[in-house]
Amino acid sequence: MYKIMFVCHGNICRSPMAEFIMKKLVADSCLSDRVSISSSATSTEELGNPVYPPARAELARHGIGCEGKFAVQLKKTDYEKYDLFIGMDTANIRNMNRIFGSDSDGKIYKLLSFAGRGDDVSDPWYSRDFDKAYSDINEGCRGLLRYIKEEIL
Repeated sequence: MYKIMFVCHGNICRSPMAEFIMKKLVADSCLSDRVSISSSATSTEELGNPVYPPARAELARHGIGCEGKFAVQLKKTDYEKYDLFIGMDTANIRNMNRIFGSDSDGKIYKLLSFAGRGDDVSDPWYSRDFDKAYSDINEGCRGLLRYIKEEIL
């Protein structure tokens, strides 16, 4: 089983959106039995909270549910349990490296790098633009799916 962890600051907006978008893409590609997808936070601010209502509503607009998801924190021990860690922005990458101590196996990537872009997924918590966040995340996840199909599976 190939295991992917999406990571953002609080695990209530961008990383759960990525988790559930990717789960749908993987299911639509009949790969659910080969790819496992989760998400987590680099901070403790939102632990135990559900997906933020506007993020949940944006997913629902695209026919994607996220029921039962609550914010959890990324742990140092996760490094050995997952194959890829996908951050939404540069700060997430920096914080993952801090939590893990390093990225000795080259498992950490920024999501939009899979779409051939170097920019960050803007944080809709601040921008309030959940449609733009969805669009960016969907683009990155589609690129990630191509990468997985070509390079991994």
